[in-house]
Amino acid sequence: MKDWKTSTLGELTTFLGRGKSPVYADENDVNTMPVLNQACVQNGRLDLGKLKSVTKRFWDSLPDERRLQKGDVLINSTGTGTLGRLGFWKGALEAAFDGHVTVLRFPEEHCSQFFYHLLSTETCRSIIEGECTSGSTNQVELLREQLRRMVLKHPVHKDTQATIAETLSMLDNAIEQTEALLAKQQRIKTGLMHDLLTRGLDAQGRLRDPSTHRFKKSPLGLIPEEWEVAIVASLCSVIVDCPHTTPRYEDDGIPCIRTADMLPGVLMLDRAFRVSLHTYQDRIARLRPEIGDIIYSREGERLGIASPVGNETVCLGQRVMLLRPTPDTNPTFLMWAMNSPDFYNRVTRDQIATTSPHVNVRDIKVSLVATPSSREQKLIGAALASDDAAASKLVTQLTKHRRLKTGLMHDLLTGRVAVTPLLGGKKGQAKD
Repeated sequence: MKDWKTSTLGELTTFLGRGKSPVYADENDVNTMPVLNQACVQNGRLDLGKLKSVTKRFWDSLPDERRLQKGDVLINSTGTGTLGRLGFWKGALEAAFDGHVTVLRFPEEHCSQFFYHLLSTETCRSIIEGECTSGSTNQVELLREQLRRMVLKHPVHKDTQATIAETLSMLDNAIEQTEALLAKQQRIKTGLMHDLLTRGLDAQGRLRDPSTHRFKKSPLGLIPEEWEVAIVASLCSVIVDCPHTTPRYEDDGIPCIRTADMLPGVLMLDRAFRVSLHTYQDRIARLRPEIGDIIYSREGERLGIASPVGNETVCLGQRVMLLRPTPDTNPTFLMWAMNSPDFYNRVTRDQIATTSPHVNVRDIKVSLVATPSSREQKLIGAALASDDAAASKLVTQLTKHRRLKTGLMHDLLTGRVAVTPLLGGKKGQAKD
C-alpha cells in the first residue's frame, strides 16, 4: 500500500453548510428555485421529489458556496433517524442546500465519489452515527469537529481513486435498477392486498363478490359479515419495543435490523449492520426474535413497514418494534394487514409534517385490523405469499449485487486489492 496514505477528513475537504435559514416559497410564488433538505438524502440515492422551493429573492442572496456543485458529498447533520445519511450530488439540476445538510466539497486533486464510497462503509458509518453525533433522543446533530478528525486511508493518486469509484458506482446503478423493478412489483402487490384484505376469500377460495355476498358496517368500513374487527394487541401474544440505544457495529456478527434493512414482507439481511454476540444478548433482553415474528418500523421516513423474521438469527436496531402473533393468528396475514395503505394511513393520521415522524408502541397495539377466521387468514396469507415469487427473484438478484459490492468495497477501499488505472490497458483491472 505504498501508494496509499492516511489523512483526516478535515485535511481532505471543505465543510459547507449552516448559515441563514431558507425562506421557503408558498404556493403563489411562481419564480422559485429548488433547495435540497435532509428528507432528500436517503443513503445511496437522492429523492429529488422531496426538494423544497425558495423564492428567487432568497436564492439570489445565497453565497455561491450554498449552491450545490457536481461531485458534492452530502451528510444529513440533524434529526433522529436521518442524521448521518449520505448522498452524492451528480449535478442533475441547479439547486441549493439548507442548513440541515452538511456538504463536503473536495478539491480537484481528489475524486469526491471515491470518498463518498469510503464514508459509506460500515466502519465510517458507525463512527459518524456514534462518535460524531450528540444530543438527546429527540434532537441530535452532527459534530463537525469530530468529523473533521476522522482518519481515512486513501490512494494518493486521483486516477486510482476514480477507478475504484467507477467500479463501485456501476454496481450502485445495477442495485438502483433492481430496486426500481422491486418497487414496481410492490405496487402490483398493493392492489392484490386491497382485494384480499377487504373482501377475503369464500369457501371456494375465490374473492368474495360484493354483489352476491353480505357485508356489514364496521369501524373500518364494510367488511364480510363473517369477519370481526380486532386490535393488534389481541392478535399477538407479545409486543415489545426496541432498545433505545445505538449499538456498536462490527464487520461481522449478527444482523441488527434497522428501518433501512426493511421492505414490506422482506428483511434485507445482506445490507444489515452487524453486532457482536455480547451486543446481541443485550438487545434481546426483552424478547428474542423468532421465526414467525414480525418486525415493524415505527419511526422515521420508513415508518410503517412490516417484515417477517425468518430462519436467520437477528436482533432489533433502533426505531423498530417486535410482534409475536398468537397461535390463532396467521403471521403472514397480520404482516400484510400491517403493510396495507389503510393501516398506515390510520396509524399516521395524527402525525404532523416532520422529517422524522413516529408512532408509539401503544398506538400500534390499539390499531384496528379487520380479521377473518384462522382458516381464512391462512388462505389469504398463502395467496399473498404465492404472489411473492417474482419479488423473491429480484430480492435474490439485489442481494447478489449488494454482496458483490460489499466484497469489492472491502477489497478496494482498504487497498487489499490494487487497481490499475486506465493507462492504455483495461480500466478497473484488479491485481492482487
